[in-house]
Amino acid sequence: MKSELERRTGVSVNSGGDMALRLYAVAAEISSLWAQVEWTSRQSFPQTASGRWLEMHAAARGLTRTSGIAAEGIIRFETDMSRTQELLIPAGAVCMNAAGTEFLTTKGASIAAGELYCDVPAAARCAGIFGNVPAESLIFMAIAPVGVVRCFNPEPFSGGSDGESDESLRARVISSFLSLPNGSNAAYYRSVAMDMDGVAETCVVPRARGLGTVDVFIAGAAGLPSEGLIEAVWSKLQAQREIAVDVRVLAPDVVTVPVSVSIYVGEECDFDEVSGRVRLALREHFNGSLLGKDVLLARLGSVIFGIDGVLNYKFSSPAADLPIAFNELPVAGAISVTKG
Repeated sequence: MKSELERRTGVSVNSGGDMALRLYAVAAEISSLWAQVEWTSRQSFPQTASGRWLEMHAAARGLTRTSGIAAEGIIRFETDMSRTQELLIPAGAVCMNAAGTEFLTTKGASIAAGELYCDVPAAARCAGIFGNVPAESLIFMAIAPVGVVRCFNPEPFSGGSDGESDESLRARVISSFLSLPNGSNAAYYRSVAMDMDGVAETCVVPRARGLGTVDVFIAGAAGLPSEGLIEAVWSKLQAQREIAVDVRVLAPDVVTVPVSVSIYVGEECDFDEVSGRVRLALREHFNGSLLGKDVLLARLGSVIFGIDGVLNYKFSSPAADLPIAFNELPVAGAISVTKG
């Protein structure tokens, strides 16, 4: 603006003068307006919208962002000696793992007289995949109930999932344009099921048991769906299905996939640390989103190669791509990571 003013008037504008300051102020406002226009343009289309504006695009298609789910499991509370009176475990008792993730008992229980322990259902305080912890990792009590000396989880906590990401919601919105649900087709049943909290992937099979039948296979965020999730999806579909249509909601069949891989790491890297990250990444890769999808070595290799410190890799198992049927869910078996 300053250069154009000088060109048109032939007057040199002093950089510290009043006119220069006015031009700087106007230029800043115009730049801000252009940025606002570009931002508004991005939010106007589901392909580029984000946050609550993407949710508004989803709402126009009858979709909602799914919420996160807290992981659930069992905590065992133990005493050092049998008592003549029961020891009460209140609802809301807090236990933690080494990372400080908190888990709360969901109902009250007690260690019966003459017994040394009791198992109590519990859930992570906050929703998210960080609540999916391995067995025997909850070893701390915020405030120990009277008479209780230790706690641990005999089985892993599972079922925790994060809230739906923008990328996932955007894919569902765009898919709703590509395969228009009409109240009776497979796209409709998939849309209803995928709109449920905790559902990561769905496969719909029309006429699975003859005319007037629909089978819906679902997977949870962590893999196999819980009975509660299956019941919730079935109840919703029962309320919205076509008249005289028999709908079943089913868990997929499990295909266990053992993975054995040799990795080559840089000389400056600690092999144990890198191999641990590889094992964790591979285990997290096998989640509910793989329902009905083939296990591809290229995709597994991409997961491994994305770990810092990995220079190369070689699979021993699986030896080739594994075909997966529509009603099957690949889950991680034993994962072996050796030094190449």
